[in-house]
Order: sequence, then C-alpha cells, then structure tokens
Amino acid sequence: MDSTSRTLAGSCTSGSDLACKSSVFYRSLMGVVQTMQRVILFSGVFAVLWAPAVQAAAQSPLKIGYINSQVIIAESPAATAAQEQFRREMVPFESEMQALEGEISGLMAQYQAQQLTLTATARRTRQDEISLKQQAYQDRMAQIEAEATRRQQELVQPIMERINNIIQAIRSDSSYTFIFDVAGGGLIAADESFDLTSEVMQRLAAGAP
Repeated sequence: MDSTSRTLAGSCTSGSDLACKSSVFYRSLMGVVQTMQRVILFSGVFAVLWAPAVQAAAQSPLKIGYINSQVIIAESPAATAAQEQFRREMVPFESEMQALEGEISGLMAQYQAQQLTLTATARRTRQDEISLKQQAYQDRMAQIEAEATRRQQELVQPIMERINNIIQAIRSDSSYTFIFDVAGGGLIAADESFDLTSEVMQRLAAGAP
C-alpha cells in the first residue's frame, strides 16, 4: 500500500467520528467545573487559614457546607438542554465531513483499482489529487473543531455563572463561612447534613439567576 492509501486517523478527525464532539461538550463542562473547583478550593483553604481571626473578630461560629459540582452538571436540566443544543448544531458539520470523507474514500478506491494500469504520470496526478483532498479535509476539520470549542464556551458560561451565583446566594442567605466542592476528591468524609448539592440543583431548576 503506497502513501496515497493512507486514511485519515485520530480521535474525532473523521466524519463518522464527528459525533463524538457531543461527548467533548461534557468534557468541556467538566473542564470549566474543575477550574471553578480550583478557585473555590483555594478560597476555602485561605478561609481555613484565617478562620480563627475571622471568628474571633466576628464572634460567630464557623459554618461550612459543601457541594458536588459533577452531580450538579450531570443532572442539571440546563446542562442537558445545552448539550442537546450543541449536538443539533453539530449535525450539519457531521454531514459535511461525512460527504468529504466519502469523496476521499471514492477517489482512493478508484486509484487502488486502477493504479496498475496507470502511467507513472497519471499515478502522480491521482496521488496529488487525493493528497489535496485529504489536506482540505484536515483544514476543514480544524475549522469545525475551533467553532465547536467556541460554541461550547458560549453554552457553558451562562450555566456556570448561574451555578456560581446560586452558591454565593446560599452562602449569603445562610451565613456560611465558606462552601467546598467535593468533586475535586480532596474531602475524605463528611456529614451529609452539610451537603448543599440538592439545594443548588433545586434553585437551578426553579430558574434562579
């Protein structure tokens, strides 16, 4: 098999694999969640270090809560709706890439069937044609990936802002000193009565901003 018979390989790089972009959306959500976790956890550690001073000054007990952002994202109707919207928006791109892939596959099959009867010049011409098609395919896929990433961020950001606003509102309403996110895996054990995950999800479902 010569170099012309190469197929386009790699994760999410073929037309039939473009559907996996929908799973990339969830991974993108988790990436944003992990960023938020780092911010919350850093703030939490800072608060722990200064808690004695704060407590002494305010003469109030330390109040701690925690949430599981992975559960919130996985079960959030808003996140599910955003994921479905992303999938719908990816359908035209998937069809486009499948058409390009079919075109390349047809050219390669034709070349392989005829290459023994072609002159050297004709073989080079066919090879160049297929190579150009493959390059065009890769270039278009890169454009689609960039657009998918941009769209993911557009869909994710409002959801994460709402979740963060709800957490801040719960902290303020109930006078929590700080709230941890256990999705990072840093918490070994905790009293479930301190779990605020359900409250966050209820407020999110109720349309809290």
